[in-house]
Amino acid sequence: MNKIFLVASREFKTRVQKKTFLLSTIGLPILIFGFYALMIYFQVKTTDDFKVAVSDQSKLFNGKIDDKKSTEVIFSFIDADTAALNKKLNNQEYDAYLFIPNGYNLQSGEPQIAFRSSKALGLMTREKIENRINNALEEKKLLALNISKGQLDSARLENNAISFSTNDGKKDNETKVGISYAVGMIAGFLIYIILFVYGTMVMRGVMEEKVSRIAEVIVSSVKPFELMLGKIFGIGAVGLIQFIIWIVLVFGLQFLIPVLFPDVAAQMQSAPIQPGAMGAATAVKESGALQGIMSGLAEINFTLIIGCFVFYFLGGYFMYAALFAAVGSAVNEDPQDAQSLLLPIMMPIIFAMVIMTKAVNDPNSTLAIFGSLFPLTSPIVMMARVAHGVPDGVTVVQLIASMALLVLGFLGTTWVAAKIYRTGILMYGKKVTWKEMWKWAFKNN
Repeated sequence: MNKIFLVASREFKTRVQKKTFLLSTIGLPILIFGFYALMIYFQVKTTDDFKVAVSDQSKLFNGKIDDKKSTEVIFSFIDADTAALNKKLNNQEYDAYLFIPNGYNLQSGEPQIAFRSSKALGLMTREKIENRINNALEEKKLLALNISKGQLDSARLENNAISFSTNDGKKDNETKVGISYAVGMIAGFLIYIILFVYGTMVMRGVMEEKVSRIAEVIVSSVKPFELMLGKIFGIGAVGLIQFIIWIVLVFGLQFLIPVLFPDVAAQMQSAPIQPGAMGAATAVKESGALQGIMSGLAEINFTLIIGCFVFYFLGGYFMYAALFAAVGSAVNEDPQDAQSLLLPIMMPIIFAMVIMTKAVNDPNSTLAIFGSLFPLTSPIVMMARVAHGVPDGVTVVQLIASMALLVLGFLGTTWVAAKIYRTGILMYGKKVTWKEMWKWAFKNN
């Protein structure tokens, strides 16, 4: 055990002391945060007013499109024909004009309303202009039928007209389901990335020592099995430390946005002028739906999710790292040999991602249950089910069985990988296949 610790300590210190570790661990989150902050800053600061001249020849809108106080799209009513409007457009007095011809029929929509802009419109600007005009036309049509917009809105069914609940009487609201979906997808995807990145790191570490003949010196005093476990534990510790630092930096840097850009934060809270996601966030806050999101977050058992994430992160990493180490010990200088041997290891990880997309939508389906119990796919699939809670998304028995099978899977793959590693780490000049590696795993000592 002491030798395993020495090898793990060497692997950990060697990688942590590299400049690339500091750059990727600390520099990458700061760089992402910097881009994110600049996007917010320029998205708010560079929003220009889009001025639209409205020539209402048929007196359809009576000098008013709607009651929205928007600083992004400003409608100005003027009395001018198309020639005068085009001249104002060419002189850059307006960004666009809306011309409602005389005799416009509200019911048939003839003759057509003309909208012309000085330059191509962005998708968000086009959608905002179109929605405001269509809403105004809809309201006019309703008034022509002696129906007010308020009466029509009151007749429409609200989203909460149907109450969803589980068999035990627990309320199952849409907000909680949406948050569980997002949490499950993010957690599963993170483990998917971790298995690939750090598993490949283990494989490359083994290949480098084999090619440089350092392994021949090390195995003279350390058993191959101890060497393999030491490399897995050492690189795994690097990954865990790196991941914890990322989480702390990502969440910690979020609180710096209102400190660095106080005026931007004030605009984001006070004025619904942001397009895209920020505009949606402001609308959510103003409509009171933010309380629904907070209540949905309160129903998510984050203690269970974090605990399961750490367990499946470690279990999945140790299991796949052993397999990656076995592949690294079997190949020589040619990287193509490693690519051909990696396919059977990568296929279960990719298959797990496919099952996860099913599990986040239907956590109790047969495919989701199988994927969460099978050790090679459970680290990714189970996170999608756990996000929906216990016992709604996964039962206690299934969770315990999945954890037990993952531990057994780790022990089994480590035993097989150690047999392959012991033979492959000292074999040179021969192209190895999975058939031959299988013989190494089950041959007698």
